[in-house]
Amino acid sequence: MSSEKIALTQTVQKGGCAAKVAAPELRRILQQVRFPAAHPALLVDGGLFDDAAIYKINEEIALVQTLDFFTPIVDTPKLFGEIAAANALSDVYAMGGKPTTAMGILAFPLATMSENIIIDILQGASDKIAEAGANFVGGHSIDDDTLKFGLSVTGFVNPSQVWTNAGAKIGDHLMLTKALGTGTMTASLKRQQSQEEDIMEALHSMVTVNNAIDCMTPDLQAAVHAATDITGFGFSGHSMQLANASQVTLRIQTEKLPRFTKTFFCLENSFLTKAHRTNAEYTISNIDVSNLDNLYRLLIHDPQTSGGLLLSVSSEVSHAMIQALRTKFKSAEIIGEVLPRQDKAVVFE
Repeated sequence: MSSEKIALTQTVQKGGCAAKVAAPELRRILQQVRFPAAHPALLVDGGLFDDAAIYKINEEIALVQTLDFFTPIVDTPKLFGEIAAANALSDVYAMGGKPTTAMGILAFPLATMSENIIIDILQGASDKIAEAGANFVGGHSIDDDTLKFGLSVTGFVNPSQVWTNAGAKIGDHLMLTKALGTGTMTASLKRQQSQEEDIMEALHSMVTVNNAIDCMTPDLQAAVHAATDITGFGFSGHSMQLANASQVTLRIQTEKLPRFTKTFFCLENSFLTKAHRTNAEYTISNIDVSNLDNLYRLLIHDPQTSGGLLLSVSSEVSHAMIQALRTKFKSAEIIGEVLPRQDKAVVFE
């Protein structure tokens, strides 16, 4: 069996970050677990649902640690490896760090799939890890009924330059580096209503490594007060988490949210995932969507895989920042601002 003869999305029930455990369910589970007391060197843990952990080594160096894996979101094995790697690497970039090493997590049905599929997945991941300037140093694999792949990534950051989701300041401008719509567009692929060549805009975005720091001067990097990447909980969920962690309210100009050319077409045709519903349930009591029609509500709840970075940036440098970001992220857009805390965490206008 060659890796070209099987459509990976047809071998799984859910794909990409849409396969995440729903946020309310995850929170309920985690609240019942007794975690060890945090070491003083642990600067960021999972308490605020940030993108990665930060562990201080000394005054100049802190470790950034994260892990991400999922089932196939596309049909081509090499492309799946590239997307899975870019998605996992993104969590390090979202903390202001640079990835250094990556280890693979692979579950593979040996009885039903060719080893060529594994080779292509690992090659795709290896290419993205190399693009990020990191090292692919090993990993772990098991024989399983369902294909799953991802990475555990370790990086470094200066402890004084960490980005978290808890630092947004009143008056900041909000920026999003990638367009929205990977959830609905890949749902159309899984339903066999489109082919990969029909959604190339989304695929190109998903394989783009979220290395925004290299676009920035040191002054611009210092002007980022908070950051997160937009993945399975949708723009609504991840923006809400940033607002809650920062104890502010985000005002979003919803029409400014970048989206792919076919995003609304796919949403209008009800190419949806379970996560569209669970993301809406997760955020319903803490965001204001009263001014949005149904299409825009679906857009903000769309589960992203390897989505963009949401940055809270000093308004004094927002013009320079967006110009710098657009050198790599053509869809980057200023989408709103940070306000004093109101009744709701995020207000969509």
